[in-house]
Amino acid sequence: MLSYDVVEWGKPLQKAEKATPKPTGTEVLLKLKYCGVCHSDVHIRDGYFDLGGGKRFNMSDRGMNPPVTLGHEPFGTVIAAGPDAKDVPIGQDRLVCPWIGCGKCARCREGMDNHCMAPRWIGIQRPGGYADHLLVPDAKYLVDASGIDPMWAATLSCSGLTTYSAVAQLKPIPRDEWVAVFGAGGLGLMAIEMLKAIGHQRIVVIDIDDRKLEVAKKEGAAATVNGRDPDAAKKLLEAAGGPLYGAVDLVGAADTATLALGALRKGGKLIVVGLYGGEIPVSLVMVVQRAWRIQGSSVGNVAELKEVIAMARAGKIKPIPIEKRPLAEVSRTLDQLKAGSILGRVVAAID
Repeated sequence: MLSYDVVEWGKPLQKAEKATPKPTGTEVLLKLKYCGVCHSDVHIRDGYFDLGGGKRFNMSDRGMNPPVTLGHEPFGTVIAAGPDAKDVPIGQDRLVCPWIGCGKCARCREGMDNHCMAPRWIGIQRPGGYADHLLVPDAKYLVDASGIDPMWAATLSCSGLTTYSAVAQLKPIPRDEWVAVFGAGGLGLMAIEMLKAIGHQRIVVIDIDDRKLEVAKKEGAAATVNGRDPDAAKKLLEAAGGPLYGAVDLVGAADTATLALGALRKGGKLIVVGLYGGEIPVSLVMVVQRAWRIQGSSVGNVAELKEVIAMARAGKIKPIPIEKRPLAEVSRTLDQLKAGSILGRVVAAID
């Protein structure tokens, strides 16, 4: 099989040829057709996340040691299964939910694999989708996405699922209040779709790239603010006509989180999703007096992914701009994501 692997942290991915895996036990094998290229792979390829205060969380602490195959938005055809696998759709296309837990803990038994403390996430702890074949531990992580564009489906297993789960933390959102979306990249555009899908229109988007803000307007943002504007905090409040009900921070940087907190009304919610990194000082007195709710949202689970696919099939959410590129260009794509020059999403086509 062919894959593009991290051989050395922070370096371009390298093409590799290796034996095609054979499924055992409950495993299933897919011949991949597409894999979305997600911004989080920029950080993973670098080999660490910035925890702030000069501290790093190294990927080796997650049990990752090169060579590793990234890619957690895979879509392909099921071609084989282990002897213990059940209800395997051999010969059919399936989207893979990559957020796989240990299968034994209380969270996994609840169907909350994404909250498992011993995860087996595809493209992180397990080999991922920047390859032409993929082993999945169990057929229960395969989702039927028939009826929608398979390229778009690939992006829904991370950007769609992640934003759906994050926006759900804000519900119920009063119709007359405003929600801010920080970041107008692929996740930001999907967050707009998710907010519109639950009937919310008062959305203000913040980004540092005017081109991305223009795309956000076309996607349905009611207002936009450039985060580099010296008066960004004032303009954010002016755009919303006052403090915000909530904010979804898809950047996850000190600047964005600080701006978001400063704009929240009493009882406001900040949902942090992005992994850019860093830390902010938070006054505990202000948390109490303003009744702020600060919450992280980590991807999503299989049940939620099925809900996202159902929404897409019903036309409640629509595709954001997607560019198809050959898998051989995945490393260049990660470079461009790191530079912030990609509008929307890129999906790798796998021959």
